[in-house]
Amino acid sequence: MQRRDLLSLGSGLALGGMLSSAHAATGRGEDRPVGRQLSARDFGVVGDGRADDTHALQRAFDAALLDEPPGMLTIPPGEYRVSRPLRIAPRANVTRLSGIVAHGARLISAIDNGASVVELVSNATTRFILVEGLEIRGSGRDGHGISIACEAEGRYFYNFCLRDIVVQGCGGDGCRLIGNVFEGQLVNCYFRDNKGNGITFAHGRGGGILSAIHVFGSVFGNNGEHGAAMVNRCYDVSFHGCYFLLNRQFGLLADNGCTLLSNCGFENNHQGARDFSQGDAGAMIKNFGTMIGCTAYSVYQQTHLVRSFIISHLVMVGCTGFGGGKAKQAGLARLNGSREKAQITLLGCTGRVDTENGFEPIEIGGNGSGIRLGSDYRSRNLPRLGEYRLWVDGRGRLRIKKGDPQSDEDGALVGA
Repeated sequence: MQRRDLLSLGSGLALGGMLSSAHAATGRGEDRPVGRQLSARDFGVVGDGRADDTHALQRAFDAALLDEPPGMLTIPPGEYRVSRPLRIAPRANVTRLSGIVAHGARLISAIDNGASVVELVSNATTRFILVEGLEIRGSGRDGHGISIACEAEGRYFYNFCLRDIVVQGCGGDGCRLIGNVFEGQLVNCYFRDNKGNGITFAHGRGGGILSAIHVFGSVFGNNGEHGAAMVNRCYDVSFHGCYFLLNRQFGLLADNGCTLLSNCGFENNHQGARDFSQGDAGAMIKNFGTMIGCTAYSVYQQTHLVRSFIISHLVMVGCTGFGGGKAKQAGLARLNGSREKAQITLLGCTGRVDTENGFEPIEIGGNGSGIRLGSDYRSRNLPRLGEYRLWVDGRGRLRIKKGDPQSDEDGALVGA
């Protein structure tokens, strides 16, 4: 399953063509004027948490990212009250490093109509945008903390970085990335206590493919829905060293698969469930996924590290799942999938594995050591010796056949 091939098939738009178009639109970098350094203080911000700094901040944002050439805006430490969305919508291509550096700056939302606090809408080719050190404290009556959207054909937002971002208490999602948003990074970000998801990734409903997003060392906790949600057919997001805890529903919902989860932790999600019997796994992965060195621990309602319904493949390497207290029965995985197409392989994993509808994974090492293969004649994971297949029939007898068995009592018995 090649990412770029699937993007082309799923959207009818080859990513190579996107990049070529975007590159052609940028022109030659050496022909463009040099960037600028700006300070929000020069636009009249107060930063005492009481004065309404919306107008001054909007003027600063416009000067940094709408005027030519784009620049880097510094917001000094302080608390900045905002009463309506701060909107960034570049009119022309932005193709040099620019953005917002705001270490120690906190936006205090006074928005009460469900609108987002910070909106970035790409109406052209927008790249090399950095937003660093910004904290947003939501009102609970606002919408999303940070909303980045690029849903029109021929418009792109890529090569970006959100770093050291904190979004708490918003009435919607902590952050949303929608549409032609790709080749970006989120580093050391915290999305907690928001009423929606901590973060949402999605293809655009009207157009646009989200892909090649990497999330490093970020935390998704105490959110009113999922910690992170990948919806509307998107799947090409990777999480590295992230933590998902105490969310009302799943720590991660991956409705169409997830490219990679490495060294991620899931703790005590499904806080909205009544008890352990009504709980669910830390991560829900459909279609396909890869998990390396991920862990799960629960003392409340989280039942497994992962629950899945796999159509293509799921690979888990060195993962663990366990619990204590009210969740002492918590385990590693609850697996289901297409018996005709799916392949699930667990390598060196620890924790109870539950299967549904007779689905059988391959287990190598880990629980009980050794190798566990499929035993039902319909399993895709039957032991193979050259052209021969081995399985256990309904009466517990080992059988062998050259080629694929067509029934439970096909082939010949092995031994007495």
